[in-house]
Amino acid sequence: MWPRLREAPLGAEPGRTMAGRALLTLLVLAQPAWAPDPYGEECRSKMYPPSGPTFKGNIPTYVINLDLPPSRRWDDLMRDKKTELKTVVQNIKDIANTFFPSGKVVDIVDNKIAHLTATLPYPFNEELQGIANSSGIPLGEIVIFNIFYEIFTVCTSIVAEDKTGKLYHARNLDFGLFLGWDVKNNSWTLTRELKPLVVLLDFQRNNKTVFKSTNFAGYIGMVSGVKPNLFTLTMNERFSLDGGYVGIFEWFLGRRDGMWMGFLTRTVLENATSYQDAKDRLAKTRLLAPAYFILGGKNSGEGCVITRSRTAALDIWDLDIKKGTWYVVETNYDRWKPPLVLDNRRGPAMKCLNQTTQENLSLPAIYDVLSTKPVLNKLTVCTTLMEVYNGHTETYLRECPDPCSPW
Repeated sequence: MWPRLREAPLGAEPGRTMAGRALLTLLVLAQPAWAPDPYGEECRSKMYPPSGPTFKGNIPTYVINLDLPPSRRWDDLMRDKKTELKTVVQNIKDIANTFFPSGKVVDIVDNKIAHLTATLPYPFNEELQGIANSSGIPLGEIVIFNIFYEIFTVCTSIVAEDKTGKLYHARNLDFGLFLGWDVKNNSWTLTRELKPLVVLLDFQRNNKTVFKSTNFAGYIGMVSGVKPNLFTLTMNERFSLDGGYVGIFEWFLGRRDGMWMGFLTRTVLENATSYQDAKDRLAKTRLLAPAYFILGGKNSGEGCVITRSRTAALDIWDLDIKKGTWYVVETNYDRWKPPLVLDNRRGPAMKCLNQTTQENLSLPAIYDVLSTKPVLNKLTVCTTLMEVYNGHTETYLRECPDPCSPW
């Protein structure tokens, strides 16, 4: 039986209603499994330096001073980005109110979750409180903004080694799945509103860079980062029945022996002393949510995808140059299983890397791969390119012109 969809208020944009989102989802999922990908294309080339309709701009850089008290570290960033952060938080609240019109969910967030912040480890609890203070956004809503990245991040990450032994690490950050489709603009509402929040953060201690990260302003975990001359790291969500919502629910109920994914990646970037140290921490630490950790080092062969359940490493896929494995690619599916028919980004990414060849590998060549549909899609917020040497990182805001896959 079809669900009864609530009628939109007069004057409402259809893509912002429950009916619009539900109808779009049903139509997309109704596509037969045998249908070819209508959004695929030949591998892109000469897309770098970024320009044209797929390039939406550069991002600003901010220093996060780790010598400051945790509650003050984010003040400068929040001063500049609080308006954009309020827009995104309001969008999340609107989505919650659409599905739970009583307003009870938002009330719980504002009045209950804020009290649980004290259960988070130092310094993250104090940093969240500081962001709430400097932005004027209720603490519970800042916490929920951070939780969203534990369960709604859909990405493509690549670590690859060229013929000289040089390592490259890159990713498309895709975010906003099922969080409001705007029919008028043919885009995900939250994906669009997140782009002004993307920043490059330079975490410093004693005026020296400890690590760098491409992040959303207001999010204190790390989804992409580089520790100069040691390792690079990205995190992708792993879809599982024992998903992030289970760990988060347990945390609400008082079981807090698992670590938030974003907190773990940040701790690793800040404290790990080598590629192997980072690999061990990412493989062994108990988590709130299953995840993929994509790690690159500084020496030949140092690159891997760590497939994690909440309690253990299920698989570690390493670079192996002697056996011809000069790259690893991770989207959001276990490598030993086929990706979802409606979401095969892995195949096109591998096809384009193979077409590039190891001899011609470079950051611009990987940017071409990440610019090819459906690796580039309507959820893509930005593309980040990293080299471990001297902590090189560059990030570009992206757009996927029609025709383009919704994910």
